[in-house]
Amino acid sequence: MKALCIADHIDPVIYSANLKTRFADIDLVLSAGDLALEYYDFIVSTLNKPLLFVFGNHHLEGRSDQRRDPFEPMQPSWQRSVGATCVEGKVVRVKGLLVAGLGGSIWYNGGDNQYSDFSMSLMMLRLIPRMLWNRIVYGRYLDVLLTHSPPYGINDLPDVCHTGFRAFLWFMRRFHPAYLVHGHVHLYDRNAAREAVYEQTTVLNAYDHTVLKMGVPG
Repeated sequence: MKALCIADHIDPVIYSANLKTRFADIDLVLSAGDLALEYYDFIVSTLNKPLLFVFGNHHLEGRSDQRRDPFEPMQPSWQRSVGATCVEGKVVRVKGLLVAGLGGSIWYNGGDNQYSDFSMSLMMLRLIPRMLWNRIVYGRYLDVLLTHSPPYGINDLPDVCHTGFRAFLWFMRRFHPAYLVHGHVHLYDRNAAREAVYEQTTVLNAYDHTVLKMGVPG
């Protein structure tokens, strides 16, 4: 399976008439946040593939129709207007792939979709019942944890805004997702590392875009 992973920046390589030709073999799209819903509409309508996303800590200012508790039902006012699927606070199965979503960043100035590590831990705990079900039915808890922020000490930065969540480290140790796909940390240097490994999980920074090739257990 191939997933087009995107985050944080409207990439001219993606927002292009050549998108369908360039990424014809993509099975689905994973967005780690801070991208406009209109961008998702373009990608979904062009590729005709599922797009799963979480919200970042930007692009919510002044758009109260998008601001919501991730554990409440979807808000029809915005969900009807976009072909993508928000997976914040959810565990879903798409094309055999088990994906959970946790959006937002570490708390740094009280803006939208910012959380303390404790608050993120509480949101994470609410994913566990469905992941236990996955373990019973599919033999594994999860394939991909889709987040906006990176884990603490992995692909993050030392400033308060871009510090990762310690809670994600516990999650990876306990539930062993094959991948954690995140955004939030911009990669301006093309030679900068976007991939790391923690325990049994590959941690991937999706900034701009990257293609993730993965096997999906039967």
